[in-house]
Amino acid sequence: MVNVLMATTRFSLSRSVHPIPKFSSPSPHFTPKLLRKSYACPLWSSSFSFCLESFHHSTSPSLSFSSFSSCSSLSPPSMASSASIDENMESNPLLQDFDFPPFDVVEAKHVRPGIRALLKKLENDLDELEKTVEPSWPKLVEPLEKIVDRLTVVWGMVNHLKSVKDTAELRAAIEEVQPEKVKFQLRLGQSKPIYNAFKAIKESPDWQSLSEARKRIVETQIKEAVLNGVSLEDDKREQFNKIEQELERLSHKFSENVLDATKKFEKLITDKKEIEGLPATALGLAAQTAVSKGHENATAENGPWMITLDAPSFISVMQHARNRALREEVYRAYVTRASSGDLDNTPIINQILQLRLEKAKLLNYKNYAEVSMATKMATVNKAEELLEKLRSASWNAAVQDVEDLKDYSKSQGALEADNLSHWDINFWSERLRESKYNINEEELRPYFSFSKVMDGLFNLAKTLFGIDIEPADGLAPVWNKDVRFYCVKDSSGSPIAYFYFDPYSRPSEKREGAWMDEVVSRSHVLSSNGTTARLPVAHMVCNQTPPVGDKPSLMTFREVETVFHEFGHALQHMLTKQDEGLVAGIRGIEWDAVELPSQFMENWCYHRETLMSIAKHYETGETLPEEVYLKLLAARTFRAGSLSLRQLRFASVDLELHTKYIPGGSESVYDVDQRVSKRTQVIPPLPEDRFLCGFNHIFAGGYAAGYYSYKWAEVLSADAFSAFEDAGLEDSKAVKETGHKFRETILALGGGKAPLEVFVEFRGREPSPAALLRHNGLLPVTA
Repeated sequence: MVNVLMATTRFSLSRSVHPIPKFSSPSPHFTPKLLRKSYACPLWSSSFSFCLESFHHSTSPSLSFSSFSSCSSLSPPSMASSASIDENMESNPLLQDFDFPPFDVVEAKHVRPGIRALLKKLENDLDELEKTVEPSWPKLVEPLEKIVDRLTVVWGMVNHLKSVKDTAELRAAIEEVQPEKVKFQLRLGQSKPIYNAFKAIKESPDWQSLSEARKRIVETQIKEAVLNGVSLEDDKREQFNKIEQELERLSHKFSENVLDATKKFEKLITDKKEIEGLPATALGLAAQTAVSKGHENATAENGPWMITLDAPSFISVMQHARNRALREEVYRAYVTRASSGDLDNTPIINQILQLRLEKAKLLNYKNYAEVSMATKMATVNKAEELLEKLRSASWNAAVQDVEDLKDYSKSQGALEADNLSHWDINFWSERLRESKYNINEEELRPYFSFSKVMDGLFNLAKTLFGIDIEPADGLAPVWNKDVRFYCVKDSSGSPIAYFYFDPYSRPSEKREGAWMDEVVSRSHVLSSNGTTARLPVAHMVCNQTPPVGDKPSLMTFREVETVFHEFGHALQHMLTKQDEGLVAGIRGIEWDAVELPSQFMENWCYHRETLMSIAKHYETGETLPEEVYLKLLAARTFRAGSLSLRQLRFASVDLELHTKYIPGGSESVYDVDQRVSKRTQVIPPLPEDRFLCGFNHIFAGGYAAGYYSYKWAEVLSADAFSAFEDAGLEDSKAVKETGHKFRETILALGGGKAPLEVFVEFRGREPSPAALLRHNGLLPVTA
């Protein structure tokens, strides 16, 4: 979720976050699709994990994965020896030489000594680099990549565990060493010897002979160094560094408050009349939650039932609970999360915005949005132009959406029909959708069992990109028994990548949303054998509905889309052919282009052959009926105007807060949201709406002045998918050929080439928003 250029302080420790889910119109900010990125899965879970004694110890000087012959092999690529750090720290798993990260044994007690020992070693390495640096690849970039990679892998492991296996002890340990880690990153990002060496490379006679990828690395490193304050002197640099330290602390505190506030809300219901309308899956989950909270006799049939703000529970209440008072209570709790008491994020938001503005001024920018855009495809003006174009195209359709809801709810005798509130929108949207298309999402669940969905997804990847994906459980340690591990092979049968998948919601320890991030990147420099590149490893995390009782995880269609989305991110990381580690996979790609593969993959959920391959009834094996598929396809544009405006609200308030808003001025952040919402929401938010207090994306997730990138990349992804439509989706040969071209450009080139050039190489022209508007049914009707 932060810029991936590894030689700066902007380490990507949570690369992709799903956008706030495409839940019906004016609903609160939650990250299910959750996405945010978060959602649901499982069928083959392995609790096997390696013990430390089984790790292979290498003498390689750098952390590195290498290829090996079989996914089932027990001699996987190894990571570098850390014996030189401190012999007394040999038992600390963070410092040991490992094949795959020892997620199963890392504990809070290892963090303080492990990170401090690592930083001490890296400080020495940096000292040596600065003394010996020369403006050449072997003397500058290669040793720099090793330093950055070592910290990225180890800190990424710790940070990942905080996201999926949170404890108070782990939080405290990370919080204590975090300033030391940031201090090192700042020193690295502000190193003048390194900065001057990069500038010397660019000014040398050999510049024109460098590959395009290497030129991109040099130019980006120079730009990032400036953005990291390398040009600041004395007092200004000290002020800049204090700001960076405080911003890091505040962002962590923000996300912790959101997690704690989400966990804090619990509503125990004993009267079944109060939860009338909730589907069997939701009742089972609510009873299962109640059991975990000490109500050991709870059952889906008789209760008691525990309602929470975790996405599966929250969404079910909003969409299905006939009890309007319950919907209102849960909705109000959600949109006011982390906005009061000890968990109030309001002062943190104000501090973050003030510090970002101060940082921008120190760097000679007018506002923080300009800082953010310095490393993106767009400019502030271009982003605003796109948002306004989409707003204009969506508004009338959204107005009609609301009128349709009023008419339908009135026809059903709803007393609230003439004055629908926010807690009514999703309930009546679901009823209207069921009536209009005769589709009930809960009735679709049995057709989307986790195992079938994953089989279909992997078969699609084989068809499009010529790869095979095989279970490799037991090859790598995992952090939870439900985590799966996979090996990706090319057409020759050779492993080319690996990935973890953590599918289920665990609200007591796992943050909301869905995301993908790297574990390690592809790199030739970090190869263990010096010949073949180190293979990339990724992890995908969702918060989907877990198995209930003896039933497997049965997914909603939105959860299916979420898995496809995150897998798109993983594919770009894993199928890269870029050997330069600093621009391999998702690294070095401008932030507003990084969502292209993920949103592209979502389109395949509506492709007949793909959908029919995954939609098999988990008990009977029956394929989803053709008429249901056609209804699902028709429903794709249902309330598209409202859903578009929802995302535009988030993107617009983000830009407004980082351009025109004056911290401490006459207007509060909530005033800004209300003002923006008048133009982006047909039904404005409640006066007491505090969704900003839970807006992890921009205050803790790397999307500050960048949430627009979801819409920016949606234009790219829709246009990219239209290439397959042009070729003929029913023409298997044309689909394979177009898929091969997509792999060789969008997925293979990483950050080694400008994303616009990559897109043009694939599509043959610059992108157009026409495909996006067409897919959403928002193109103007011509006479």
